Amino acid sequence: MVKTHIPGFPRIGAQRELKFTLESYWHGKSSREQLVETAKTLRMQNWNIQAESGMDLVTVNDFSLYDQVLDHSVLLGAIPERFNDGSCDSFDNYFRMARGRAPSGEATRACEMTKWFDTNYHYMVPELSPNQSFILNPEKLLAEIAEAQQLGHQVKPVILGPVSYLWLAKSAGDEFDRLSLLPALLDSYKGLLKLLARKNIDWVQIDEPALVLELDTRWQEAYRETYQSLSSCGADLKILLTTYFGALEKNFDLTNYLPVDGFHLDAVRGGDEFIRFSECLRSDQVLSVGAIDGRNIWKADITALKERLAPVAERLGDNLWLSSSCSLLHVPVDLEQENGFDSELCSWLAFARQKLAEIALLKQVLLTQPQLADTAERLAQNLRDVTARTQSQRVHRIEVKSRVHTLTPEDGERGLAYAERAVKQQQKLQLPAFPTTTIGSFPQTADIRSTRARYRKGEIDSSAYNAIMQAEIKDCIERQERYGLDMLVHGEPERNDMVEYFGEQLEGYTTSQLGWVQSYGSRCVKPPIIYGDILRKEAMTVGWSRYAQSLSNKPVKGMLTGPVTMLQWAFVRDDQPRSETCLQIALALRDEVVDLEQAGIAAIQIDEPAIREGLPLKRSEWDFYLQWAVYAFRVSASGVNPETQIHTHMCYAEFNDIIQAIADMDADVITIETSRSNMELLEVFTGFDYPNEIGPGVYDIHSPNTPRVEQILSLIDKAATQIPAERLWVNPDCGLKTRGWDEVATSLINMVAAAKILREQSLAA
Repeated sequence: MVKTHIPGFPRIGAQRELKFTLESYWHGKSSREQLVETAKTLRMQNWNIQAESGMDLVTVNDFSLYDQVLDHSVLLGAIPERFNDGSCDSFDNYFRMARGRAPSGEATRACEMTKWFDTNYHYMVPELSPNQSFILNPEKLLAEIAEAQQLGHQVKPVILGPVSYLWLAKSAGDEFDRLSLLPALLDSYKGLLKLLARKNIDWVQIDEPALVLELDTRWQEAYRETYQSLSSCGADLKILLTTYFGALEKNFDLTNYLPVDGFHLDAVRGGDEFIRFSECLRSDQVLSVGAIDGRNIWKADITALKERLAPVAERLGDNLWLSSSCSLLHVPVDLEQENGFDSELCSWLAFARQKLAEIALLKQVLLTQPQLADTAERLAQNLRDVTARTQSQRVHRIEVKSRVHTLTPEDGERGLAYAERAVKQQQKLQLPAFPTTTIGSFPQTADIRSTRARYRKGEIDSSAYNAIMQAEIKDCIERQERYGLDMLVHGEPERNDMVEYFGEQLEGYTTSQLGWVQSYGSRCVKPPIIYGDILRKEAMTVGWSRYAQSLSNKPVKGMLTGPVTMLQWAFVRDDQPRSETCLQIALALRDEVVDLEQAGIAAIQIDEPAIREGLPLKRSEWDFYLQWAVYAFRVSASGVNPETQIHTHMCYAEFNDIIQAIADMDADVITIETSRSNMELLEVFTGFDYPNEIGPGVYDIHSPNTPRVEQILSLIDKAATQIPAERLWVNPDCGLKTRGWDEVATSLINMVAAAKILREQSLAA
């Protein structure tokens, strides 16, 4: 029988139940038992949702209290040495690895965090050493299998594949060949498969997303060795080798010849490669086709998918499985919760629960001839909805498309080179050596969030709302002046999220009410939805920035989110090239930048934390992407005079391999995340003469730990070996909205104190 399943399901909860329980536990407001019980309830709900939606196999072990890769490190016993100090038990030590601190145990440096392939999700990077040992800790996995089986589900556990795990890992100290650890790692995997085989399980899903990358021969050979070893280990268990986020391309033949029982391919980003793959299968192998998009929220065209899949269904029969392209972790849980969308827009969308229904419908239309009346009507309604979207007049604006098509290379130029601009900017700004600033946001207190909620509900009018927000801005400015910062920010109390805030104000975007998606740990975002051409209706930030600047003689940065991040951190329309949509956003932001300058704002920050994550997974496609991404940023920034200082901010990624593109962005000042890596990210500057100013983050804002002056000085000393001191800024890693005022105050006071010491040392020298 054709089977239906998914690679994974969202775990944070439709109402963010896991987020709130986690944070309550971390703050000592609830017990460990309450957290464990909430997690169990969510797992059971997720399994029941899958079964009730018609999934033949229920996915187990996709649930995590923080991150699935961190879970896998714990499963394998690959715990960095600094967490083996015995200061707390394994449960809280898990959170020390994730956050640097837990309800019990000594504080320490958390594991690094970076993007999961090219998604907006962040994973915890495994740290491995040359003499790494692996000791299985399978209790979590086995317990969740037992839970699901007790509920009567036919389960399919999922584990991260050994080669992808090594690919995603980093060296804990000096670089070494991570593949040297493969034999020892395979011993653990073989032991795990033998354990699973005794649990009344037919299939195990082994995720190997690295197979869609451009691998060299050593990594390709690692795949051959791995699956030859696992398939012959004696475990009576079928392996579903799972890839996603792209096509196999040069790894097609490699993958096809691997001795496993089934394959899952991404038929959304991988195109029609699955058709050719189906022609190469052995008669005893299955092919799971990821036909429903697990990365985006647009309703699938089931009629078109039926035609596309029909030849494969006829060829494979019961050896065809149907699925989403990847885990549904990357989309919101349930569209039925939403009541803010108009009926037309809502008819175009599908969240996780709706995607399960699409998989089930696709199975019905492929297998049932003639169609049952209910199935036929659902299919007809689906076709009406997807056709209406392509024909809707609200999607296309001639004036927007015309403006993009008339752009020239000169629209991305500042007029003067950085060195000349820097002189003019310093004459205007009068900044000291080692200038201090923050990235933009300050703590989003319960009162601030409550005020925004009351305003949205109409409980307070705009006059009262503006007065409260201005009071918050005034407080932020006064605090920064007391701390001694050199370049201030207004604190962004009026903003819910750095992308959603602008999405609410730009035509062509819409926002959801409960469309939450996990970014990392307990951090959730509500990505706006780009459904049509982008147009700025009116100024979005000018009033707030003008007010903030009126409160201080020090420069106050205008704060914007850049065009690439506005694209990457949204659900993007799929009916035109992403590059064209990005340029539409860039032009809207360019108008805002010009208005900020005219309002007297002398420094404007255009954040681009997502520019690296937009890189295609295939390196051969990087140049084209970087060309249009860098140009889009420059278009957004190049409408102002040379005297206006343009800043940008980047985080969550290593930039060594795109450093030239970052330099080509030509921002006057760039701030980047570096503290978790102990400034290792700055090693790229050893062989690259970065021309502009840079602020390497001197403390980790994702951890509740507050930095000491000595720690900050040590990090800046490391940075100064790579960047000339006269071009160094001093700032945190990222925005401060998730932190409390007490730790913010201590951290920033220490940061300013460190900058003053640096100035004194510089003068003495």
